[in-house]
Amino acid sequence: MSFKLGIIGFGNIAKAIVNPLLEKKFINPEQIYCIVKSNKSFDDIRNSYPYKINVILANSIDSKLVWDAPIKILSVKPQQLEELIELPSNKNKKDTIVSVLAGVSLKKLERKFPNHNCVRTVTNIPILLGKGLTGITWGSSVDEDKKIFIKKIFEKSSKIYELPEDYLDIFLSLTASAPAIIALIVDSLSDGGLSGGLNKKLSEELVIEMIFGTILLLKESNIGTTELKNMVTSPGGTTISALNILEKRSFKSALIEAIIAARNKSKEFS
Repeated sequence: MSFKLGIIGFGNIAKAIVNPLLEKKFINPEQIYCIVKSNKSFDDIRNSYPYKINVILANSIDSKLVWDAPIKILSVKPQQLEELIELPSNKNKKDTIVSVLAGVSLKKLERKFPNHNCVRTVTNIPILLGKGLTGITWGSSVDEDKKIFIKKIFEKSSKIYELPEDYLDIFLSLTASAPAIIALIVDSLSDGGLSGGLNKKLSEELVIEMIFGTILLLKESNIGTTELKNMVTSPGGTTISALNILEKRSFKSALIEAIIAARNKSKEFS
């Protein structure tokens, strides 16, 4: 197969996207051409990455091999975007660049890469386990064949939502920022167990298993969040005592404000 997939930057998210493509033999290692900036990254991939992909330093003349790929995944840090230089193509039609950069709008991508059709995506940290959520907004000139292929790339590691760009900031807030909130909740609940006499390790294990079971119950049954809350809340009981404290501390309002603040910050970046 002569198809090439270009990767610009090869951090954790890029690896999480590429690894299942290779594991499931959707693409062969020799079809992947990756640009990295540092000698350390270059050596790490050459010596430690389990697949023999083509890795090229950004300042090398061979970097054009990556830019010649019909589809490129852009996975550098957002602050490194301005350092990139789009190399010209000899093709008659535009190639496609797929960005996973947080808070970088299609308009900004299209200004930076005028010789490419651009796609903006937002994904989240569970993609590292193949359990990601990826929102995709297509540039106006991306054809159906490219859309199908790009969706196949992300389907190997995440569930896909095709969305208007106006929704990507709140999508990012709920799916990419919220895992940190969940981690904070796990840490706080397990500290509660610690305060009650359990050791931290056991307390954290119980909290994680409880959250996992609760999510499965919500996902796999017809029980809604309000119904579930009512099922475990008795008049004058332990649960209502806990909920009353959270209400006094405006817990729900704080979570809503946090999600909106993350959305607004994403809009600022765009």
